Amino acid sequence: MSAEPAAKLRVDKWLWHARFFKTRSLAAARVQAGDIRINGTLTSKRAATIGAGDVLTFALGDHIRVIRLVGIGVRRGPAAEAQALYEDLSPPQPRDKDKPPENPAFEGKGRPTKRDRRQLDLSKARHLE
Repeated sequence: MSAEPAAKLRVDKWLWHARFFKTRSLAAARVQAGDIRINGTLTSKRAATIGAGDVLTFALGDHIRVIRLVGIGVRRGPAAEAQALYEDLSPPQPRDKDKPPENPAFEGKGRPTKRDRRQLDLSKARHLE
């Protein structure tokens, strides 16, 4: 193997290098399921090759990611190295109002009292309405 990065790389391997998926098997399964678009074309081949300038579109979590490849990595490195491999073209996600607040009303000053628990239950119930 040469020390220079290849001009093209398998899509499952690149998604793993860029840290979009925790394992290469998960990346390969998503590609094989037909969840990945390369330059707007659906693909279900794990061995499809991609290079710099290609645009990948796929669902990750609860939103759609649109990624333009800037480079092809040699290895799965640290997060900073992985983020240098792509440019994120995804539209900003609107804040979801249906989700409960990140921090509960109770501030965590020891064990909550009965009154604190009632207030916490009321705040959760109000949020669900």
